[in-house]
Amino acid sequence: MKSLVIVESPTKIKTLQKYLPKDYVIDSSMGHIRDLPANAKEVPKRFKGEDWANLGVNTDDDFDPLYVIPSSKKKVVRRLKKALKEADELILATDEDREGEAISWHLTEILEPKVPVKRMVFREITKEAIQEALNHFRDIDINLVNAQEARRIIDRLAGYTISPLLWKKIAPGLSAGRVQSVAVRFLVERERERMKFRTARYWDLKATLHKVDDESAFEADLTHLDGKRLASGKDFDENTGKLKKPKKVVLLDDKSASELRDNLVDAEWKVSEVKKNRKKRNPSPAFITSTLQQEANRKLNFSAKQTMGVAQKLYENGYITYMRTDSARLSGQAINAARSAVKEEYGDEYLFERVRNYGGSSKGAQEAHEAIRPAGSSFRKPEAAGLRGAQFKLYDLIWKRTIATQMARAELEFTNVTIEAKANGRVAEFKTSGKKIIFPGFFRAYVEGSDDPDAALENQERFLPGLNEGEEVEEEGIEPISHETKPPARFTEATLVKELEKRGVGRPSTYASIISTVQNRGYVEADGKTLVPTFTAFAVTELLEKNLHDLVDSDFTSEMEAKLDEIARGKLDINDYLSTYYKGEEGLKAKVDEQEDKIDPKEARHLDLPLPDLNGIKVFVGRYGPYLKKETNGEELTTSIPDSWKPSDITVEKLEELVKAEEEGPKSIGNHPDTGEPIFILNGRYGPYVQVGEVSDDNKKPQRASLLKGMKPGDVDLELALRLLELPRPLGEHPESGKVIKAGVGRYGPFVVHDGTFASLKRSDHVLDIELDRAVELLENKKKKKSGSSSVIKDLGDHPDNSKKVRVMDGRYGPYIKYGKKNISLPNDFDPEDVSMEIAVQLIEEKGKK
Repeated sequence: MKSLVIVESPTKIKTLQKYLPKDYVIDSSMGHIRDLPANAKEVPKRFKGEDWANLGVNTDDDFDPLYVIPSSKKKVVRRLKKALKEADELILATDEDREGEAISWHLTEILEPKVPVKRMVFREITKEAIQEALNHFRDIDINLVNAQEARRIIDRLAGYTISPLLWKKIAPGLSAGRVQSVAVRFLVERERERMKFRTARYWDLKATLHKVDDESAFEADLTHLDGKRLASGKDFDENTGKLKKPKKVVLLDDKSASELRDNLVDAEWKVSEVKKNRKKRNPSPAFITSTLQQEANRKLNFSAKQTMGVAQKLYENGYITYMRTDSARLSGQAINAARSAVKEEYGDEYLFERVRNYGGSSKGAQEAHEAIRPAGSSFRKPEAAGLRGAQFKLYDLIWKRTIATQMARAELEFTNVTIEAKANGRVAEFKTSGKKIIFPGFFRAYVEGSDDPDAALENQERFLPGLNEGEEVEEEGIEPISHETKPPARFTEATLVKELEKRGVGRPSTYASIISTVQNRGYVEADGKTLVPTFTAFAVTELLEKNLHDLVDSDFTSEMEAKLDEIARGKLDINDYLSTYYKGEEGLKAKVDEQEDKIDPKEARHLDLPLPDLNGIKVFVGRYGPYLKKETNGEELTTSIPDSWKPSDITVEKLEELVKAEEEGPKSIGNHPDTGEPIFILNGRYGPYVQVGEVSDDNKKPQRASLLKGMKPGDVDLELALRLLELPRPLGEHPESGKVIKAGVGRYGPFVVHDGTFASLKRSDHVLDIELDRAVELLENKKKKKSGSSSVIKDLGDHPDNSKKVRVMDGRYGPYIKYGKKNISLPNDFDPEDVSMEIAVQLIEEKGKK
C-alpha cells in the first residue's frame, strides 16, 4: 500500500522521512495552494464582469469566496495530482492550526482524491510524536476551516473597502487593515502622549556613607526633609510639567539642593530603621508565541519576523514543538524531560518539589497546543544540538526557559534602611536598600533580561554592611543630583506585541506580519529598537478615529476575535457573522458609503497635532509628504516639511522657521564663479539643499546638492556650497585601469566609485576630503570581500533535465541556489542545509515562470 503524505513546507520533508515508513511518499504544497485573487489578472474570465470579482468575495451569495490557484502554484498542483494517481491513500500532515487545517481542506478541494483521505497532526517532529500521529488519524475539522475562511474574508472586506477611501481622501497607495490599523493607532496614541508631555526638573541628594568601624562605602538617597516627602517624577503632571499637589511634597531646585548639602556637612548621621524581609520568586511560564517574540527581541535583538522564521526552521527540523501557540501548558512528556534536565544539569536541590505547570493561556486562546519547548521525551542540550548562529541562540533561550519552569524557587532577602541626618534644626531622611540571594533556584538557568545567568546573579545582588537601628554612620560626601521627568517610552516590537496580546487584538502568530506590514507601508519607521509613527500614520489614524471608529477600536477588534473563536468551536454560523459585520445599517459597507460623501479631503489631510498655540500654522499630509500652510497678509503660504522630520520632532519654533524662510524667499550666498548665477540655500521635502539659479520657465531643473548629514543651513558659505555642488567629484585615475575614481553621496550614504564598483566610506572618511590613495584602498578592500563572499554550502550535482550544475551557496545577502549562471534566493524559512535537488528544481522552475 502506497501512501502520499502532503505537508505545507518542503523543509519538513527531510526530517519527516526519518520517522515515516519507507513506502510513504512525502511532498509539499509550498504553503497555501490557493487563495482569494491577489489582483485583477488572477480573476478567471467567467467572473470578470461581476461587480464583486476584484473583491474576490460574492457578498450577495452567502459571502462565497472566489478561490484561485496562483500561477506560481500550478506546477505544484500538477505534481501533487500526478503523485496522488500513484497512491492508495492521501495523508494530509499540515500544521494543526487554522491555517494548516485550511491548507488541508483546499488540497482536498483541488486534488479531488478518489482514495481514502486521512488527517495527520503532530506538534513536534520526533519519532514518538510521528508514531502517535500515525496511530490516531482524524478528519478535517471544518469548524477550524470556517474560522480561517472567516478571518480571510473579513481581512479582504476591510482592506478592499476602506483602503480606496484613504486613497481618495488622503493619498494613493495607503492601506487599512483589521489588525494593522489598531496597531498603528497604539503607536500614534503613544506619540501623542509624548508630544503633549512637558518635562519637569527636580533635585535630590545622594550621600556616600560608611560604618564607623568599616571603610566599605555605600550610597543612600534623600527621600524626606523635615518629615515631608521629596518630590519625584510621579508627582508632576505630564501635560503641564507642574506639581500635582505642591503642598504635599518638597521640591528642591539647584540652589536649594546645594544649600541643603552645605547645611548637612556637619550633620549627625544615625540609622533610624532597619527592615528585612524574604521573598520567593517563581519562574515564568514556558514560551508562547507572543512571549517568545518579546523575549527574543529584548535579549537577542531579533525582530518578530526573524524570531518566527528561525523558530519555523527549528520546528521543521525537529528541535522544538510547534511555534504558533497561545497555551503555556506543558505535556507530561515535556515536564518529565525538563525535570530530568534539571537534575542532570544542576542537581536535586534545584528541582522544584512538585510538578509545576501553567494551565492559563492568553485572552481568546485558540487551539489546544502546548507551550513552545524543546522537542522529544528528552531535551537536547543547546551545546550538543549541532546548531549555530540564530538557531542556536533561539533554541538556547527556549531550552533554558523550559527547564526553568521545573526548578526551585529563588529566595531573596531585601534589607531597607532609613538613615537620619540632623543639622541646624533640620532632619533629612536618606534611604538605601540591599538585596541578597539566599538561594538562586531557577536563576541558575534563566534570568529575564540577561543572556548570562552567572553575570545576572551578580547583578541581582546589592550588598549592604550590617546596620543596626541607632547605629551611627559617617558621611564621605554629599552630591546634589538633578532629574528630569521622562515622557512615556515609545513602543518597541516587544512592547507592541505585549500590548496587542493584552488587548486581545489579532493573534500572536500574526504579530510578526503585522509589524512588518506597518513598516513596509510607511506608517512606522524603526529608530533603533523603537517604532516611530510617521505623518501618514497620524493622518490615517485621525480619519479612522473620527469616521470609522470601530476599525481602530481595540475592544471591537478583540470582540471580533472572540466571534472567530466561536466559529472555530462550531458555535456561530460563518455567514450570519459575515452578514452582521459587512451588511445592514451598522455594517462596514454602509458606514464607508456614508462617510465617503461626508469626509472633506482637505480636513482629512489636516493633522490635529497635540501642540500648544500654532499661531495659525496648519500641518497637512498629501501624496508628496507632509507640508504646512499659513495665511499671512491675506495670502496662503505653503511649504514642505522635510521628510526626515517625524511628528514628534515638530515644535512651533521649527514650523515658524520654515514659514519665515518661505516668506523671505531664497537668499543668495554668492554667485557661481563659472556661470555667475546666484547660489541659494533652500528647504525641500528631503531637507535643506543648495541650488544654482532659479527654476526657469521651461522647468529645466537647476543644479542642486543636498547638505550632508550634520550640516546646518547657517553653516554653509559659498566655498562649502561649491564643494557640495562638485559632488560626485573626481579624485584621479585608478593606478591599474586608468579610469577615473569619483567620490559622492547616494541613497546609502557617502561612497567612492570606480568602473561601476561602489565602496562605502567609513566613519573616519569624509566625502569632501577623501583622497585618491584612500579611495583605491577602499575599493581594493571591497574587491577582496566580494571575491570571497560566496562559498559552497552543498553541491547538489547536475540538474535532472540538463547538465547544468546546481549548488547551494552562501553569499553576502544570504543563502541562494546557483543554477548555471542564474542565482535564485532561498525563502526566509528555508534552511540551506535542508535543500535537496527536488526542492532546488521547484524553486528554479518558479523563478523561471516569474
